[in-house]
Amino acid sequence: QVQLVESGGGLVQPGDSLRLSCAASGFTISIHIMNWYRQAPGKERELVASITSGGSIRNYADSVKGRFTISRDNAKNMAYLEMDALKPEDTAIYYCNAFQFWGQGTQVTVSS
Repeated sequence: QVQLVESGGGLVQPGDSLRLSCAASGFTISIHIMNWYRQAPGKERELVASITSGGSIRNYADSVKGRFTISRDNAKNMAYLEMDALKPEDTAIYYCNAFQFWGQGTQVTVSS
C-alpha cells in the first residue's frame, strides 16, 4: 500500500522552529521529485518547496526562502522540511507530495 505520512507539526510561537518529516512506504521516493505544499484556511494549496530526486536542486516559494530548508534521505525513504523563524502566516496544513501520492497533512500553527 502506497503511503506518505507527515509528522512533526504542532503549535509554536513566532520565531520558533519545526522540522516536518515525510515517511514513504509502498514505493521508493528515490526517482521522484519531493514536494511540500501547504494550505491555510480559506486559501488554495500552495507549493512551498521542492527537491529533485538526487537532492541537487531545491526550489522554494518566495515567502519561505531563507527560512525553510527541504531535504531528503533516499536510503530511509524520507523527506524533511526544516522551518525556522516561523511566522503566523506560516500557519497551515502541510502536505508531502511525490508524483500523484499525497500525505494526509500535518497542522502547523504559529501563534503567540
